[in-house]
Amino acid sequence: MNTNEEKRHMDEEAEISAAFQELLDAYLASQHRRKVEIITKAFNFARQAHKGVRRNSGEPYIMHPLAVARIVCSEIGLGSTSICAALLHDVVEDTDYTIEDIQNLFGEKIAQIVDGLTKISGGVFGTQASEQAENFKKLLLTMSEDIRVILIKIADRLHNMRTLSYMPVNKQYKIAGETLYIYAPIAYRLGLSRIKTELENLAFRYEHPEEYEKIQKKLAKTQIERDKLYNGFVTPIREQLDKMGFTYRIMGRLKSPYSIWNKMQTKHIAFEDIYDILATRIVFTPREGRNENNECFNIYIALSKLYDVHPDRLRDWVNKPRANGYRALHATFMSKQGEWIEVQIRSEEMHEIAEKGIAAHWKYKNRDNNYDKDEQLDDWLHTIKEILDDPQPNALDFLDTIKLNLYATEIFVFTPKGEIMTMPQNCTALDLAYSIHTFLGNHCIGAKVNHKLVPMNHVLQSGDQVEILTSNSQHVQANWLTFATTAKARAKIQAALKREQRKIQKEGEEKLNAFLEKEQLANYANNIEKLWVHHNLADKEALLTAIGNGTIVLGEEDKEALLGNQKRRFSFFFFGKEEKKEEKREPQAQTFEEIDRKVPIRLTDDSLQKNYIIADCCHPIPGDDVLAYYDENKHIVIHKRQCPVADRLKSSHGDRILSAQWETHRIHEFVAHIIIQGTDRIGLINEITGITSQQMNVNIQKFEFENRNGVFECNVWLNVRDVNDVKQLCEKLKKVESVQSVARAD
Repeated sequence: MNTNEEKRHMDEEAEISAAFQELLDAYLASQHRRKVEIITKAFNFARQAHKGVRRNSGEPYIMHPLAVARIVCSEIGLGSTSICAALLHDVVEDTDYTIEDIQNLFGEKIAQIVDGLTKISGGVFGTQASEQAENFKKLLLTMSEDIRVILIKIADRLHNMRTLSYMPVNKQYKIAGETLYIYAPIAYRLGLSRIKTELENLAFRYEHPEEYEKIQKKLAKTQIERDKLYNGFVTPIREQLDKMGFTYRIMGRLKSPYSIWNKMQTKHIAFEDIYDILATRIVFTPREGRNENNECFNIYIALSKLYDVHPDRLRDWVNKPRANGYRALHATFMSKQGEWIEVQIRSEEMHEIAEKGIAAHWKYKNRDNNYDKDEQLDDWLHTIKEILDDPQPNALDFLDTIKLNLYATEIFVFTPKGEIMTMPQNCTALDLAYSIHTFLGNHCIGAKVNHKLVPMNHVLQSGDQVEILTSNSQHVQANWLTFATTAKARAKIQAALKREQRKIQKEGEEKLNAFLEKEQLANYANNIEKLWVHHNLADKEALLTAIGNGTIVLGEEDKEALLGNQKRRFSFFFFGKEEKKEEKREPQAQTFEEIDRKVPIRLTDDSLQKNYIIADCCHPIPGDDVLAYYDENKHIVIHKRQCPVADRLKSSHGDRILSAQWETHRIHEFVAHIIIQGTDRIGLINEITGITSQQMNVNIQKFEFENRNGVFECNVWLNVRDVNDVKQLCEKLKKVESVQSVARAD
């Protein structure tokens, strides 16, 4: 070892020792019992196990478990058992040591947590949908057995996201997509609001770097104006709280870049139209002998004497906490400058629970409180176990079913006997029926809400009294999935439909075998594939279902399809100068091994026509942030990065995600969909079409205009060459008199 290598080695050893000391300092500053010896033992063991191994960043691998342990300790608030498990979480996966070794050295509990982490290592999602579903089930099962497993896994994911810049771009998309799809929602459900926000922002930063930078610049540009508004707003509040004798902190809360961007996308509004970028948080210590719940309302009453209150924006999460344990009083007040500002009022205990979630619940668990912090989490974990008992028909549906309720806001409804039930916002009577009992759900025909008869798809409101009506002759229908909103209801409906589908498929298989035997054709897998391709179906199961329910009656055409050499055709959704879809073609197939995944795919004018499919779910156009997906048919499909289908693909088949970049020269045309809204007037349509066709020289492919009581919505599909065409057109249309908003829809 030469002098430079020796110095580098010594510097790294000093850096590792300093990082471990920081971890110990953070642990000793907590209220946990002092178990430094076992933490030191775990660190030394992990340090030796990972010796000589480096991360993509070039730093020694042990720095990763140290960082995860620090997050577990400082940002989540867990104790020595979790810190040890965090330090050891990659040992079994990456070295020759076994779970038995961990158990012998560190005991059964730490070994169980490490074992749970090892089972879900390398990401939740596998390359195949079935593998993905199994991995996700493992995660949920370990979560329901010991919640610390998922808490440490979230810490692991957070550190991976913080160091994501060292990964190849296609891996960044996979990891960021997986993070947004499942880890951020689970962090939210477990009450880790700060970590959830950081995960979302980091994923947004890597998936849409340009949009992220634009929002950051706009936030910086408006900072002085916001500071002036904030200071003017809180000064009277401080004076009032001082008079009342409170010990308190007042903090400004800025809406995160991801939340701003997400609202811009879903509401089709500009940055300047978002009114709730700034909020204020009051964190107080209850005065001696006073109840913290009552103190929240005392502060609210004091503030309502200073500012006008928005009557529809009072949220009492104090007396009825959210399902993740979050407690605070939210109210919105009108500032002297004429802007609405939300104020969140919470005690120090409420604040810690809001920041650290379930770990803070344990800290306060034995205090004398008027509510059970663990009850709602236990109910949710029980629901997870119930769903796991029913096989899901599709891995992605399984994920969506669980994910549905991770972000849900709660309402409260009453049974006929006056019992309170907590349900997700926007739930239906059918959802409530399934939450009470599977039998009630399967046989539900409607409900009485506040003594009035309503259909089962009736959306419940907080405070409703609900009686479920059933009939033994009722059976589960497929269309129930269109209005069932809770994870439990959807899982039970899908399980019932799956049972029914299996019966139909069995009948279909019998009919198919009879047909093949009659025509003296072999029951080969490729023959069956030819049939489902011939009928434009997704797979063998869809074919058997269609035959079983009589949708397909096998005959002479099917015999010809089996004996002939028909090829499956694929649509290429690309629009040329002729203003119509080009003739269907098959893009040139490439094997996955032939693709260099380290460099982005170049979307040139020529390659777009020959090699790639433009996804019809999101219609990306040159200038959009895009990615590529190598599908099971050996075709490369181009999606927008924020496309919901792409989100699912990043989660379910992340290893097939490729980076892509546009290199076009405005030769070809693509479809863009814009939505225009405002107040109607004579001549408005002529002005819109005139700007589009004459001033911008853009062809209109489809035009829809609807007027409701003087307010219009106009949907226009256009042939454009890139994003700049859309932006210029939107800017011109925004200047039209009586037009309120113009936004791209896709």
